[in-house]
Amino acid sequence: MSTRRRGAELEQAILHAAAEELRESGYPGMTMDRVAARAGTNKNAIYRRWPHRAALGIAAYRHLSDLVMPHPDTGSLRSDALEMLRQANETWSSPHGAILRGLLAAAADEPELLALMRERSGADTMDLAWLTMLRRAAARGEAPAAAACHRVATTPMMLLRAEYAVRGVPSVPDEILVEIVDEVFLPLVKGHG
Repeated sequence: MSTRRRGAELEQAILHAAAEELRESGYPGMTMDRVAARAGTNKNAIYRRWPHRAALGIAAYRHLSDLVMPHPDTGSLRSDALEMLRQANETWSSPHGAILRGLLAAAADEPELLALMRERSGADTMDLAWLTMLRRAAARGEAPAAAACHRVATTPMMLLRAEYAVRGVPSVPDEILVEIVDEVFLPLVKGHG
Protein backbone atom coordinates (compact mmCIF):
# COMPACT_ATOMS: atom_id res chain seq x y z
CA MET A 1 0.00 0.00 0.00
CA SER A 2 1.53 3.30 -1.03
CA THR A 3 1.35 6.42 1.10
CA ARG A 4 -0.13 9.46 -0.56
CA ARG A 5 2.36 12.32 -0.74
CA ARG A 6 1.24 15.73 0.40
CA GLY A 7 2.60 19.19 1.07
CA ALA A 8 6.32 19.73 0.74
CA GLU A 9 7.03 16.13 -0.24
CA LEU A 10 4.65 16.29 -3.21
CA GLU A 11 5.87 19.75 -4.17
CA GLN A 12 9.48 18.53 -4.23
CA ALA A 13 8.48 15.51 -6.34
CA ILE A 14 6.75 17.81 -8.84
CA LEU A 15 9.69 20.25 -8.95
CA HIS A 16 12.13 17.38 -9.42
CA ALA A 17 9.99 15.95 -12.25
CA ALA A 18 9.67 19.34 -13.92
CA ALA A 19 13.41 19.95 -13.58
CA GLU A 20 14.10 16.59 -15.24
CA GLU A 21 11.71 17.48 -18.06
CA LEU A 22 13.49 20.83 -18.52
CA ARG A 23 16.86 19.11 -18.55
CA GLU A 24 15.75 16.51 -21.10
CA SER A 25 13.36 18.48 -23.32
CA GLY A 26 13.88 22.15 -22.51
CA TYR A 27 10.99 24.48 -21.78
CA PRO A 28 9.26 23.93 -25.15
CA GLY A 29 9.04 20.16 -24.48
CA MET A 30 7.97 20.44 -20.84
CA THR A 31 4.24 19.72 -20.58
CA MET A 32 2.04 19.50 -17.50
CA ASP A 33 1.00 15.98 -18.57
CA ARG A 34 4.61 14.77 -18.75
CA VAL A 35 5.50 16.39 -15.43
CA ALA A 36 2.44 14.86 -13.75
CA ALA A 37 3.25 11.41 -15.11
CA ARG A 38 6.89 11.65 -14.05
CA ALA A 39 5.93 12.90 -10.57
CA GLY A 40 3.28 10.19 -10.15
CA THR A 41 0.51 12.70 -9.52
CA ASN A 42 -2.25 14.44 -11.46
CA LYS A 43 -2.29 17.80 -13.18
CA ASN A 44 -4.67 19.26 -10.61
CA ALA A 45 -1.99 18.84 -7.93
CA ILE A 46 0.40 20.82 -10.13
CA TYR A 47 -2.08 23.55 -11.02
CA ARG A 48 -2.91 24.11 -7.34
CA ARG A 49 0.73 25.10 -6.79
CA TRP A 50 1.63 26.63 -10.17
CA PRO A 51 -1.28 28.18 -12.08
CA HIS A 52 0.35 27.76 -15.52
CA ARG A 53 3.24 26.14 -17.30
CA ALA A 54 5.35 29.32 -17.20
CA ALA A 55 5.21 29.43 -13.39
CA LEU A 56 6.20 25.77 -13.18
CA GLY A 57 8.99 26.30 -15.73
CA ILE A 58 10.51 29.10 -13.66
CA ALA A 59 10.16 27.14 -10.41
CA ALA A 60 11.79 24.10 -12.03
CA TYR A 61 14.63 26.24 -13.35
CA ARG A 62 15.20 27.63 -9.87
CA HIS A 63 15.11 24.07 -8.54
CA LEU A 64 17.98 23.29 -10.94
CA SER A 65 19.75 26.45 -9.82
CA ASP A 66 21.43 25.27 -6.69
CA LEU A 67 24.51 27.21 -7.78
CA VAL A 68 26.14 29.41 -5.18
CA MET A 69 26.12 33.08 -6.10
CA PRO A 70 29.72 34.25 -6.58
CA HIS A 71 31.01 36.93 -4.23
CA PRO A 72 34.65 37.44 -5.23
CA ASP A 73 36.70 39.70 -2.99
CA THR A 74 40.14 39.98 -4.58
CA GLY A 75 40.85 43.46 -3.23
CA SER A 76 40.47 45.02 -6.68
CA LEU A 77 37.24 46.21 -8.31
CA ARG A 78 38.51 45.24 -11.76
CA SER A 79 39.43 41.70 -10.67
CA ASP A 80 36.16 41.25 -8.78
CA ALA A 81 34.11 42.43 -11.77
CA LEU A 82 35.98 40.18 -14.19
CA GLU A 83 35.51 37.19 -11.87
CA MET A 84 31.78 37.88 -11.56
CA LEU A 85 31.38 38.12 -15.35
CA ARG A 86 33.52 35.03 -15.96
CA GLN A 87 31.48 32.96 -13.50
CA ALA A 88 28.20 34.17 -15.02
CA ASN A 89 29.50 33.43 -18.52
CA GLU A 90 30.54 29.93 -17.46
CA THR A 91 27.08 29.28 -15.99
CA TRP A 92 25.21 30.68 -19.00
CA SER A 93 27.29 28.64 -21.46
CA SER A 94 26.67 25.39 -19.53
CA PRO A 95 23.75 22.97 -20.03
CA HIS A 96 22.08 24.86 -17.17
CA GLY A 97 22.48 28.05 -19.17
CA ALA A 98 20.98 26.36 -22.24
CA ILE A 99 17.79 25.82 -20.22
CA LEU A 100 17.77 29.50 -19.26
CA ARG A 101 18.30 30.53 -22.87
CA GLY A 102 15.36 28.29 -23.84
CA LEU A 103 13.18 29.96 -21.23
CA LEU A 104 14.22 33.39 -22.50
CA ALA A 105 13.42 32.39 -26.10
CA ALA A 106 9.99 31.15 -25.00
CA ALA A 107 9.39 34.45 -23.20
CA ALA A 108 9.01 36.12 -26.59
CA ASP A 109 5.79 34.14 -27.08
CA GLU A 110 4.71 34.06 -23.43
CA PRO A 111 4.87 37.54 -21.84
CA GLU A 112 3.89 36.13 -18.44
CA LEU A 113 6.99 33.92 -18.56
CA LEU A 114 9.25 36.96 -18.91
CA ALA A 115 7.47 38.71 -16.04
CA LEU A 116 7.86 35.63 -13.83
CA MET A 117 11.52 35.30 -14.77
CA ARG A 118 12.18 38.89 -13.76
CA GLU A 119 10.29 38.36 -10.53
CA ARG A 120 11.84 35.04 -9.54
CA SER A 121 15.16 34.79 -11.33
CA GLY A 122 17.43 35.70 -8.47
CA ALA A 123 18.35 38.88 -10.31
CA ASP A 124 17.99 40.77 -7.04
CA THR A 125 20.63 38.50 -5.52
CA MET A 126 22.98 39.15 -8.44
CA ASP A 127 22.32 42.90 -8.24
CA LEU A 128 23.09 42.81 -4.52
CA ALA A 129 26.39 41.02 -5.20
CA TRP A 130 27.43 43.77 -7.63
CA LEU A 131 26.29 46.50 -5.22
CA THR A 132 28.29 44.84 -2.44
CA MET A 133 31.33 44.75 -4.72
CA LEU A 134 30.93 48.48 -5.47
CA ARG A 135 30.52 49.34 -1.78
CA ARG A 136 33.70 47.42 -0.92
CA ALA A 137 35.53 49.29 -3.70
CA ALA A 138 34.24 52.60 -2.32
CA ALA A 139 35.37 51.64 1.19
CA ARG A 140 38.87 50.97 -0.19
CA GLY A 141 38.84 54.37 -1.95
CA GLU A 142 38.85 52.67 -5.34
CA ALA A 143 35.43 53.99 -6.40
CA PRO A 144 33.20 56.93 -5.50
CA ALA A 145 30.42 56.03 -3.06
CA ALA A 146 27.84 57.39 -5.53
CA ALA A 147 28.76 54.57 -7.95
CA ALA A 148 27.16 52.01 -5.63
CA CYS A 149 23.77 52.44 -7.29
CA HIS A 150 21.44 50.04 -9.08
CA ARG A 151 22.02 51.27 -12.65
CA VAL A 152 25.82 51.08 -12.40
CA ALA A 153 25.69 47.73 -10.61
CA THR A 154 23.45 46.12 -13.24
CA THR A 155 25.31 47.37 -16.32
CA PRO A 156 27.91 44.56 -16.67
CA MET A 157 25.33 41.76 -16.46
CA MET A 158 22.98 43.55 -18.86
CA LEU A 159 25.82 43.84 -21.37
CA LEU A 160 26.69 40.16 -20.93
CA ARG A 161 23.04 39.18 -21.47
CA ALA A 162 22.97 41.37 -24.58
CA GLU A 163 25.95 39.47 -25.99
CA TYR A 164 23.98 36.23 -25.65
CA ALA A 165 20.72 37.67 -26.92
CA VAL A 166 21.97 39.76 -29.83
CA ARG A 167 24.85 37.64 -31.03
CA GLY A 168 23.34 34.23 -30.21
CA VAL A 169 26.70 32.93 -29.07
CA PRO A 170 27.06 29.78 -26.93
CA SER A 171 29.74 31.50 -24.83
CA VAL A 172 31.07 35.04 -24.75
CA PRO A 173 34.83 35.27 -25.44
CA ASP A 174 36.93 36.47 -22.51
CA GLU A 175 38.20 39.51 -24.43
CA ILE A 176 34.61 40.82 -24.57
CA LEU A 177 34.28 40.37 -20.80
CA VAL A 178 37.48 42.40 -20.39
CA GLU A 179 36.06 45.09 -22.73
CA ILE A 180 32.83 45.26 -20.71
CA VAL A 181 34.83 45.84 -17.52
CA ASP A 182 37.59 48.09 -18.87
CA GLU A 183 35.73 50.13 -21.49
CA VAL A 184 32.28 50.45 -19.92
CA PHE A 185 32.01 49.44 -16.26
CA LEU A 186 35.14 51.02 -14.78
CA PRO A 187 34.70 54.34 -16.67
CA LEU A 188 31.03 54.37 -15.56
CA VAL A 189 32.07 53.79 -11.95
CA LYS A 190 34.72 56.51 -12.02
CA GLY A 191 32.30 58.93 -13.73
CA HIS A 192 30.03 58.86 -10.68
CA GLY A 193 32.50 60.85 -8.59
